[in-house]
Amino acid sequence: MKNYTILVLIVIMAFTACKKEPHNTISESTSAEPATSEHVTSEPTLDEYRIGEKWTWLEKSVAEGKIRWEGKDILEVVEFKGTLGFWNGNDTVMVSSTLNQEKSSTPFRKWPLKVGKKWKHESDWKNSEGTPMKTSQDVEVVSYGAEAVLAGRFMAYEIVHRGTITNSIGGSSEINETYWYAPALKMNIKHVQDDGYGSYVFELYDYKTGQ
Repeated sequence: MKNYTILVLIVIMAFTACKKEPHNTISESTSAEPATSEHVTSEPTLDEYRIGEKWTWLEKSVAEGKIRWEGKDILEVVEFKGTLGFWNGNDTVMVSSTLNQEKSSTPFRKWPLKVGKKWKHESDWKNSEGTPMKTSQDVEVVSYGAEAVLAGRFMAYEIVHRGTITNSIGGSSEINETYWYAPALKMNIKHVQDDGYGSYVFELYDYKTGQ
């Protein structure tokens, strides 16, 4: 699976079972905000994050009707080198290093977000075997409204990516993805991917506010 999201930053393969009840500290009023195509959201800033703020996602990969793997990913805001860091259970990176990523002319996410906005996303990366890969997708923000996930209901943008993945030896496949980004949580609360062979679902299970 490719490294797919700049905001989450690092996908953690922490395959531990999690059976507790979902805990959501955002009030129900978060999902009561009226949906409108005029809603505009800018990229979050460093001072919007709080120590102890934590996101937990469940993820599952399915192919040919069988679960290939499933697990749990976390991201927590911690104090790090005199500033704030994202800890994924193994490593920590500065929150500031994940912001202002729009230096590329083909970014993963083009701020500010607004329904109807379109752009091109292209990125070069390597798969788990070290093979050079390239993602090329047309992106569109198709809606803004209440989205239900395991952690609760949140106002979120639905952002659709459609395109291809190619490798350095000429192989190519289609890849269609949809992300739901919740401004109140400053994160994707859901990600669904279909590559023609199987599907992948990444869904927010738990969210805790920080200090």
